[in-house]
Amino acid sequence: MTEPRIWDAIVIGGGSAGLSAALALGRALRRTLVLDTGQPRNRFAEHMHTVLGQEGTNPLDLLARGREEAGSYGVQFRIAEVLQVTQPPTPEQPAPHTLEVSLANGAVLTTRAVIAASGVRDLLPEIPGLHQRWGKTVLHCPYCHGTEYAGQRIGVLALSPMGLHHAELLRQWTQNLTFFSAGAGELDAATTRRLESRGIHIDPRPVTELRGDPEGPATVVTEDGFTQELDAIFTLGQVIPNDEYLSHLELERADTPAGSFLQVDHGGQTSHPRVWAAGNIASPMANVPMSISAGTFAGAMANGVLVTEDFDLAEQH
Repeated sequence: MTEPRIWDAIVIGGGSAGLSAALALGRALRRTLVLDTGQPRNRFAEHMHTVLGQEGTNPLDLLARGREEAGSYGVQFRIAEVLQVTQPPTPEQPAPHTLEVSLANGAVLTTRAVIAASGVRDLLPEIPGLHQRWGKTVLHCPYCHGTEYAGQRIGVLALSPMGLHHAELLRQWTQNLTFFSAGAGELDAATTRRLESRGIHIDPRPVTELRGDPEGPATVVTEDGFTQELDAIFTLGQVIPNDEYLSHLELERADTPAGSFLQVDHGGQTSHPRVWAAGNIASPMANVPMSISAGTFAGAMANGVLVTEDFDLAEQH
């Protein structure tokens, strides 16, 4: 298929949000390109949960089907790393306003709209054994994985004060819950009573290592050498948005409990009139269904802006 000189839309990120945006744009007959590095956040998990109609599906299978569906409407795909998105000078003659997307291979693509859907990355502490278990027996979302460990031995590893909420939430799935509280700071008496009122065991000692087969129960080692075997450990690492390539546009941001993220309106539009953001890159706590919805809406909103511009340009000629 011939590549256009100017794309109607470039979607950066081929996860559930990006593919949903591309599907909406493809069905709107827009010349759409998806750029992706092939590293979705949930690639470490073998199954998705709380996804209506797709319960238990491998997330990579969902993405493969999504690419097939979007491709059937003419959407094109390219494995590529985006370095930056910039605003070229405004043309003097009536013409579509555009953005330039620079790739790591030196190519520069021109587009009328950008959908940023490149998600986030999880920054975990350098505790031996932790990274090897990520997505298997070290997890972050109770709604995604809690049921699979219901009634079993679960630990919550606090890395910030957010760990307190995490511990309260996980208590819904098991009575056998240990809260490793060191990362949450010193707990006051009221907080301690509250956690213990529901039978949560509080261990204030820092965790230094996880031992054992990454596919099986973990032996948790604290700094004084104490060991405890658990079936699963839940933790909330630092969530870093993959939005560095947008820095040249100086988009407005919002402070959230998870950090600083792009500010978007109800349709996913950022403070730049030609840039939308959908999925975890703008909503760090969104799950797969929420990301699908946000991507679909962002794609439709971007098409609406292009429709208006098409009429504006036609009237000027």
